[in-house]
Amino acid sequence: MKFTVSREALIKPLQLVAGVVERRQTMAVLANVLMEIEGDQLSLTGTDLEVEIIGRVQLESAPGNGEITVPAKKFLDICRSLPDKSVIEFSLQDQKATVKSGKSRFTLSTLPANEFPAVEQGSNDINISCEQKEIKRLIDRTAFAMAQQDVRYYLNGMLWELRPGEIRVVATDGHRLAVCSRPVDVDVSEIKQAILPRKGVIELARLLNDSEDGVEVSLGSSHMRASTAEYTFTSKLVDGKFPDYERVLPKGGDKVVLGNRSDLKQAFARTSILSNEKYRGVRLELVAGSLTIIANNPEQEEAQDQVEVDYNGDALEVGFNVSYLQDVANVLDSENIKITLSDSNSSALLEEPENSDSSYVVMPMRL
Repeated sequence: MKFTVSREALIKPLQLVAGVVERRQTMAVLANVLMEIEGDQLSLTGTDLEVEIIGRVQLESAPGNGEITVPAKKFLDICRSLPDKSVIEFSLQDQKATVKSGKSRFTLSTLPANEFPAVEQGSNDINISCEQKEIKRLIDRTAFAMAQQDVRYYLNGMLWELRPGEIRVVATDGHRLAVCSRPVDVDVSEIKQAILPRKGVIELARLLNDSEDGVEVSLGSSHMRASTAEYTFTSKLVDGKFPDYERVLPKGGDKVVLGNRSDLKQAFARTSILSNEKYRGVRLELVAGSLTIIANNPEQEEAQDQVEVDYNGDALEVGFNVSYLQDVANVLDSENIKITLSDSNSSALLEEPENSDSSYVVMPMRL
């Protein structure tokens, strides 16, 4: 097995593939990246048995087929350390891999390719074809609300829901909820749900860009796969039941506030400086035409900021975690934010004022 490739062509797919590889493994081969040549295409595969990423590199010639696994981190560090625009020569002899570039030469240990675990293909998958930017938007709009290391393991991930003509994703950590829906051409007669684990969500987001290039997504009973021209991503799904998120979406809120997103974002940032470092609570005091944000902390310090808003209802006082409000203000890109409330014990519904494909629910805090 022997090939020549430019550093530029190799480094990006190698970085993405090596990103999946865990530092501590149960099997030695999982610390390696699988390299396969078929014709004039080099494939790089990394996995932690939960998530698998395959990156493809086009070679200038067809050097003959072959396969081997090499240590992922060491190989990536070698490629990173080489100068820009350098050419890498890779060769294999007596189960030792040699990497040469200019006057530098490295010899790496290898493990046979047949020891590398393959993620099995699922049957009766549902397939969707759409633009990469659609899937990227779904993730960007909701991923921040996923739980981290929650005992309710099904919250440490993202719900993907296929509906006739649309795809919807939902993330929640029990204190806030994010929902985003996009129209896609999907042929399902009933709602199909799958939970993609947190690591899978993060890795998939790294592979996608905001372009109109295509991505093929297939959803099976135990795996989700996404394929672009350069990559194939596969992840196991979380085996669990996601909570009924539609019950959490507040209905019938009669107090509607319209505020400038940038003004609110800055006011949240300023008041958060003096909020309690652990609970991050702020008090929102609403009166006609204005919203006052107040933060206190155990040192008896206080921050107060007032923002002009479009609001004509009764006075209302309600507490929230300011970090959750900031997260929503950061992912929305409209000029204004629409906040719908009903009383001081009810959740707030945040969304863009018109044609919003995303909704956010933040539970109140007692302050």
